Amino acid sequence: MTDQLSIALAQLNPTVGDIQGNLAKIRAARKTAAAEGADLVLFPELFLVGYPPEDLVLKPAFHREAMEALNALADETADGGPALLVGTPWISEEEGTLKNAVALLDGGKVAGVRFKVHLPNYGVFDEPRVFSPGGMPGPLNFRGVRIGVPVCEDIWFTDVVECLEETGAEMLLVPNGSPFDARKFETRVHHAVTRVKETGLPLVYVNQLGGQDELVFDGASFVLNADCSLPIQLPAWEECIVTTKWHRDGENWVCRQGNRALVEEDNAAIYQAVMLGLRDYVEKNRFPGVVLGLSGGIDSALCAAIAVDALGADKVHCVMLPYKYTSGESIKDAEECAKALGVKYDVVPISAPVEGFMGALEDMFHGTNSDTTEENLQSRTRGVILMAISNKFGHMVLTTGNKSEVSVGYATLYGDMNGGYNPIKDIYKTKVFELSAWRNKVLPKGARGPEGEVIPHNIIVKPPSAELREDQKDEDSLPPYDVLDEILECLVEKEMAVRDIVAMGHDRALVKRIEHLLYVAEYKRRQAAPGVKIGMRTFGRDRRYPITNGFRDARD
Repeated sequence: MTDQLSIALAQLNPTVGDIQGNLAKIRAARKTAAAEGADLVLFPELFLVGYPPEDLVLKPAFHREAMEALNALADETADGGPALLVGTPWISEEEGTLKNAVALLDGGKVAGVRFKVHLPNYGVFDEPRVFSPGGMPGPLNFRGVRIGVPVCEDIWFTDVVECLEETGAEMLLVPNGSPFDARKFETRVHHAVTRVKETGLPLVYVNQLGGQDELVFDGASFVLNADCSLPIQLPAWEECIVTTKWHRDGENWVCRQGNRALVEEDNAAIYQAVMLGLRDYVEKNRFPGVVLGLSGGIDSALCAAIAVDALGADKVHCVMLPYKYTSGESIKDAEECAKALGVKYDVVPISAPVEGFMGALEDMFHGTNSDTTEENLQSRTRGVILMAISNKFGHMVLTTGNKSEVSVGYATLYGDMNGGYNPIKDIYKTKVFELSAWRNKVLPKGARGPEGEVIPHNIIVKPPSAELREDQKDEDSLPPYDVLDEILECLVEKEMAVRDIVAMGHDRALVKRIEHLLYVAEYKRRQAAPGVKIGMRTFGRDRRYPITNGFRDARD
């Protein structure tokens, strides 16, 4: 009977669809683990193909390549080195259905396969669309140790781990693809602790790292002993391979104490999420860098800081696009922000193209009053110029609208909504202010930008304005952002009834107005750029409302 075991936790950043690239990461991780004396290497969920693969996994050519790669890896384990637990899609021969699987590769063969039972179908997940569930699993026999391998969502319920415990599992090794949100880490730990208490089995939780479109994975893998103590906590937001040492103590397996990293919380975690999400979106899609309009306002300043921290100043191009309503204060603030960040900075006045559009429409608009149409022409002119710069030099345009504005449609289609990615899409305006002040005090872990004040103080304290007309302020059209954001959080994240929001002390007419604006802006959000999921209900992946929608909450 084996009394000692070394398990390497491979907290790594795959790329969806890049099977050969992910295969190279597995091989490199195995080599590292072998040098540390590991017996087994545990990888995150579906690591071989990247998670989530969405409908890509339905292509027969895709899972054929995945199976070829898996078999090649299995052959390599004949060398007597570490075995591998690798997540992969798998066609079940018995059912002819596609499974979310974990394969044990050892001794030159696929030594065992287990399938995910609970396929999530809520929020950002729709796994039943592409996978069919597995049956209740028993443990895998690995070199004399019976290991249970529940996959991600399987530990959010009692039945799978209960079945594993009853069929003789001695420990639980859990591969995960658990995306970040601001409250997720505590939720994961809660479920893991609950399963350990129920079964009396130690648990290893390995999570994916990296950005994938609108999702970002924070890693933060950990180990729990059978007494619920925490011997190992891997860092969040970092790739790492950590070999854990185990020994038998009577009938129980115990993990030796190791490093317990501090996991970032609140603003530090949110900033890491948007930084990594943007970095991976740009780098995995092979853009040479990004370009954005730097208006002198706080949203574009924060996006510029995030971009520099994610990519480095040499890959960020900021452009001021002034018109007659752009204040001298904004021009000065934008220049100072660009200088503090060390980015390439250009000024492209838009008077000539805006007046050109006005002239082209003069006869058609004759006899009408100036309104938001003319304001939107300014924003759309800026969008056209930024896209021209993008086309010419290859840099992706960043759009910079916060969640408060996106919620109520305080944004211009084909104007300030123009772009390929939005780092602050899921961040309310009040949090934008918080993050900006926080970044001026803290250089985030892994950031490629400078220390110190990178967002001029005046940008943070001055009243927000779109500057599309004389003396315009955001609060001319919207309530104060602290009021707006509280109402929006009630409507969007909590799906609260109007009467319950009013009971909190908000004016009913205002709540009804915000509700209406939220609904009628859905068509704009459908055309918005993707952005990093931060909260419980991000627009697009989490919150999927119809565009044509006649419902309004009329209850008193």
